[in-house]
Amino acid sequence: MSLDLNPVSVSDYREFARRRLPTQLFDYMDGGSYAEKTLADNVDAFARLKLRQRVLRDVGTIDTRAEIFGETWTIPAGLAPVGFAGMFAQRGEVQAAKAAEKFGVPFTLSTVGICSIEEVAKATRKPFWFQLYVIKDRGYARELMQRAHHAGCPALVFTVDLAVLGARYRDIRNGMNTQMSLGKRLKVAADFARRIHWLRHVALGGRPLDFGNLREAVPDAKGFGEFGMWVAKNLDPGMTWNDLEWVRENWPGKIIIKGVMDREDAAMAMKTMAPDGIVVSNHGGRQLDSTPATIDALPAIREEVGDRTTLFLDGGVRSGLDVTKALARGADACLLGRAWAYALAARGEAGVSAMLGTMKQEMNVAMALTGFTKASEIDESAIA
Repeated sequence: MSLDLNPVSVSDYREFARRRLPTQLFDYMDGGSYAEKTLADNVDAFARLKLRQRVLRDVGTIDTRAEIFGETWTIPAGLAPVGFAGMFAQRGEVQAAKAAEKFGVPFTLSTVGICSIEEVAKATRKPFWFQLYVIKDRGYARELMQRAHHAGCPALVFTVDLAVLGARYRDIRNGMNTQMSLGKRLKVAADFARRIHWLRHVALGGRPLDFGNLREAVPDAKGFGEFGMWVAKNLDPGMTWNDLEWVRENWPGKIIIKGVMDREDAAMAMKTMAPDGIVVSNHGGRQLDSTPATIDALPAIREEVGDRTTLFLDGGVRSGLDVTKALARGADACLLGRAWAYALAARGEAGVSAMLGTMKQEMNVAMALTGFTKASEIDESAIA
């Protein structure tokens, strides 16, 4: 595909991102753990799921909106947390947050975002969500939550599937967070040097090593690897369901538990803290390989939690058709990860805005040709 052409689909944006980003950064964004079976299956499972086409129904007016936590979303899909997004485009988190705000869906800032909580808050008018990892330094975690609350963030997305870091072989091969030989360093440097667009707009114009939320935690860090190693060393494998009360005590807003893939874990979540939301997520295939696709795990979890909490899904969502399928299988809304990261790397804020617009149009078609006029009414009958 020529870069002179306009990207339309998420796969188009992925190709643009691949050509514009240094290989090390693209593979970090694009890759998964081990053999990447779950990464691929997240996407393939949506493709295997077929919509039930219906005809001669009055679908003259289509309403893709969703009511989530008392707010109206333009489509039932928000932007999931993506780490280091400011490495993909100049002040990437700010650009994505602006696009989400203008379109009318929430943006979630990652703990390891390049842009700080305060920078994103200053650049936007509508409150965004904040994502927090399970980290050993509870004092710093508490400080991050206080900063997010002070900035007006209404919801905390608490990621629970990162007790240990999954082995992402692409990152290892590319020297991400590892010591590289001189020859490897030169090869990586040469690859960065040939990405002229990235050098001009991100490396020189975007302060990509200014890790806003972790600046105080790793004050002497000089590169990506040092921040990555801090995160890896501070993951807390000892945290249990009993510790979730600590989160509730330190966060006054809504709490969304991200990383649930098993109905027994969903039951435990409801028993221990009854979160405002649960995200059915396998971390985009970046943690444990050979797990089920999220769309396959979703129905059992919906059956378990019923209507007692808001159920989100991420992993493999690449189109408005996928969003429609997720709603049919029991999700209240989706969270988009790689979809917006690809668009951001390709075209910045404009890319994210256009991608979201395409998602809405794809939902319009999917709903009209399955006989649904309101996203809130989509149910399992939409699946063939």
